[in-house]
Amino acid sequence: MVGSVRGTIERYKKASAASSNTESVSEANTQQESSKLRRQIRDIQNLNRHILGEALSSLSLKELKNLESRLEKGLSRVRSRKHETLFADVEFMQKREIELQNHNNYLRAKIAEHERAQQQQQQEQEQQNLMHGNMCEDQSTIASQTYDRNFFPINLLDSNNHQYSRQDHTALQLV
Repeated sequence: MVGSVRGTIERYKKASAASSNTESVSEANTQQESSKLRRQIRDIQNLNRHILGEALSSLSLKELKNLESRLEKGLSRVRSRKHETLFADVEFMQKREIELQNHNNYLRAKIAEHERAQQQQQQEQEQQNLMHGNMCEDQSTIASQTYDRNFFPINLLDSNNHQYSRQDHTALQLV
């Protein structure tokens, strides 16, 4: 039993030594990864400063030319996107203009149709009033006159008599 306890203790020591080695290896890997990420962040921050025109004095001629070409490429992409957006907006506005013109023409046709219908109603109303007025006039004329069998009043035979106003009649003057 003592041998088994010693064996267990030996195995524990070996296992704890192995685990501390793996911990130290993984810790070293983590530190390397961390320092690598810090370097990348610092490089990206410097690049952003350079793109913004800051801290350019520390750059060499080659680095400046590289930065210039990157800026020109970026600028051309921005201009290209701007032109695409403007063309899309112009196209949309042209389509919208056509839609509005069509709608405007439709509304004008509706207004003209409505005005024609109103004029027709007015004309029909005037005709009805005229016919009603003629019937009343004729009835009153017929009722007020006494007729001889062989005599018809002139205004009954002349159907257009009611259309002339009193201003159209010329006064007779004796000289």
